[in-house]
Amino acid sequence: MTSTPLRVLLAVCLMLIVGLAAVSAPVWGQTPAPAQDPPAIRVDSDAGSDAAIASRLSRIYAQFDALSAVEVRVAEGVVILDGMVADRGDLDRAEAIAGRVEGVVAVRNDIEASVQLGERVSPFLQQLTALWQSTLDSGPLLLLSLLIVAACVGLGWWAASFNRFWRGLTSNPFVGDLLAQLVRAISLIVGIVLALNLLGATALMGTVLGGAGVLGIAIGFALRDTLENYISSIMLSLRQPFRANDHVVIDSHEGKVVRLTSRATVLMTLDGNHLRIPNMMVFRAVILNYTRNPQRRMEFELGVDAEDDPEAAIKVGVSTLSALDFILADPAPSGVIVTVGDSNIVLKFMGWIDQADADFLKARSAAIRATKMAIEAAGFTLPEPIYRLRIDHMPDLLRPGARAASGAEPPPARRRTGAPADSRLASAPSVRPDDHIDRTIEAERRASGEENLLSPKRPIE
Repeated sequence: MTSTPLRVLLAVCLMLIVGLAAVSAPVWGQTPAPAQDPPAIRVDSDAGSDAAIASRLSRIYAQFDALSAVEVRVAEGVVILDGMVADRGDLDRAEAIAGRVEGVVAVRNDIEASVQLGERVSPFLQQLTALWQSTLDSGPLLLLSLLIVAACVGLGWWAASFNRFWRGLTSNPFVGDLLAQLVRAISLIVGIVLALNLLGATALMGTVLGGAGVLGIAIGFALRDTLENYISSIMLSLRQPFRANDHVVIDSHEGKVVRLTSRATVLMTLDGNHLRIPNMMVFRAVILNYTRNPQRRMEFELGVDAEDDPEAAIKVGVSTLSALDFILADPAPSGVIVTVGDSNIVLKFMGWIDQADADFLKARSAAIRATKMAIEAAGFTLPEPIYRLRIDHMPDLLRPGARAASGAEPPPARRRTGAPADSRLASAPSVRPDDHIDRTIEAERRASGEENLLSPKRPIE
């Protein structure tokens, strides 16, 4: 037996089906109303006569240049159209007009479209003549509009030509040039808007502005990388994370800064090659500037024998570093134990130099040389790799006491040779900075007329 909720659901569904059928079914005895025809064109007094219909259509066609050659004949309410028109659209228009006249039973269209060149070109020439006449009539207004545009553009270019004024508004000449270009663009836009308002083409102005907006969005997507690079150039010229001749590392690119342009940052690598990096990459990169702080710490590692005292070796190394004239006393050099290996103890020594007086690589090389010699002169051993061999069956000559019995001499002990440590330290090579790259950059900058957005007069980031 069907439950009560199910019966209610079935009743609701049945009611919905009946309602939809009642709405969609047509009412018995009714026919759909026919579509209304366009209002009939009434004739004068003789509404149903063929002559009145023909006369009425002839007068109507005479009002149109394209239909003036159409001949009209009417017989028993049937309109017969004959003649020749220049366009097929005129043929259909003549038939549509005849079908709207009251009393017309049918329309037989015998009009032909002309294929003669003169009749085809004639309407076009008429339209061109009308356009030329309209242009001549509005010529003074067009001339005045062009003069307004030219005056606005000339005024904008004149105002933008004062480079000192625009560059004086900001400490960045690049931004000053951007302001001058912005003045030129605004003057052109103002001139066009005034000219369109004078011509009364406000609708055209809205269309042009809307199209320019859509075109600007499309160009922005198409030139996204170029615009990003240009904006990065502006930001770098404002913030200036480095100066000219700074020794920097931009991501994995190392060199000295030659110039910053509106497109790229130019470096000279340490081997003398030019390197151009797009500014959008520079703006997003991690920049390491070695020149910003003239004091720079160097470090190196040396190993001593596992049986030596590492603290004593550290004292010898630190005192040696302190004696070097290119090592700064403040901060003082130092040393630490890095690790204890199987056969050696690794020590790390650290010292600070002034890059204005000492080249980093030369100073580090000289410090390693001096520290190694001092540690060896103090009796410490710089260990070599040690391998342990196991021999199960030892020959008689290698057994303890066998060598003494055979009278063989023991191998001589290894002795250090060379000059004393003090004399060897005195012959250390020069660590003066090499300014060849700096001189090359200055010569290249003087010879090139390329822009440089870096200036020591502006603040650095």
